[in-house]
Amino acid sequence: MARLWNRKTRAALLILPLALFIGIFFVWPLGIMVKQSVLDDAVLHLLPRTTEAIAGWDRTAPPTEAMQAALIADLRAADDEKAVGDMVRRLNSAQSGYRTLMTKTLSAVAKPETGPLLTDVDKRWAQPAFWIAIADALEPMTDRYLLAAVDLERNKAGEIAGLPDGASANRTIFIRTFWIAAVVTFFCVLIGYPYALLTAASTGITRTILLTAVLLPLWTSLLVRTAAWFILLQEQGLINGFLLSMGAISSPLPLIFNRTGVVIAMTHVLLPLMVLPIYSVLLTIPTNLMPAATSLGAHPLRAFLHVLLPLSLRGVISGALLVFMTAVGYYITPALVGGAGDQMISSVIAFYSTQTANWSMASALGIVLLVITLILYVVYVQLSGRTSVNGRM
Repeated sequence: MARLWNRKTRAALLILPLALFIGIFFVWPLGIMVKQSVLDDAVLHLLPRTTEAIAGWDRTAPPTEAMQAALIADLRAADDEKAVGDMVRRLNSAQSGYRTLMTKTLSAVAKPETGPLLTDVDKRWAQPAFWIAIADALEPMTDRYLLAAVDLERNKAGEIAGLPDGASANRTIFIRTFWIAAVVTFFCVLIGYPYALLTAASTGITRTILLTAVLLPLWTSLLVRTAAWFILLQEQGLINGFLLSMGAISSPLPLIFNRTGVVIAMTHVLLPLMVLPIYSVLLTIPTNLMPAATSLGAHPLRAFLHVLLPLSLRGVISGALLVFMTAVGYYITPALVGGAGDQMISSVIAFYSTQTANWSMASALGIVLLVITLILYVVYVQLSGRTSVNGRM
């Protein structure tokens, strides 16, 4: 028994570094991202007195004097400029005009002579809409950002409804992201399958050269490869220069800062992720199956469709899922090669993270993307399992 315990202890110690690595660099950041997407305490943290005063308000009557006095006291006690900025940003996103209103109010409450009524500072404080924004923002947990990530919101009745036209384009960008990823995946299958088939059928130095051509891009920086396509695709680039010299075209083709350039560059970058899974599956298929099918009278094309393709379908599905899941999170290639209408959801996440510092919105978009990725993985597992069963049959 002691020997068995020692063996289990040694096994646990061996996997402990891996468990710590996964926990620190994957589970912990993921937990923070989930928390950030549903946590909204920017207003509650700074307005404790207002929280108590607004508790019995019916959301339709004008604000009471106690509510206005409590808000003045909270604003005077707020000494963290960053926290105040987060609060103003949160309230302004719920009710337009809050930024200018709060700027004016903060300047006024800093003066000792300011009375207990905010309506004397600005008449907008008499409107229930500005206090409703505060009341809605006092809940520490919210689904506001997750709904906004897919262009939804809660209306005044608390029901989920679509955002007004022009308020957000996240859903459109999500659809664009999946469409670009699907097109890139299609071309990767179209190019990668014959290449993997040729590589698996080759031997010796030929196979080595073909595999090196696939692996070499993986050893090169993504930024370098994207910059190379930036040079190749421009109007005075090598591709247009070659076509013009051959007389194939009379004017340069628009290959950059559009969807065409994005698809070409992303297909080249992600092609190895398609070739390698298909190649690994093709190596496990006996080489005598196709000659056997041909010898029994099957046309080579029919033998391929009924013998080789079904057996290699697991590699195609694996490669397609790997390419698609990688493509939906691409940022550098669309940013450098694409135009304004070709940016993917990663650009929106970067915008909220680096330019507006809206980490909650960036986290919500990341959660939506993660959920879709997990759904695709479940679909892959189901398809892979069915393919394996059909292959054994």
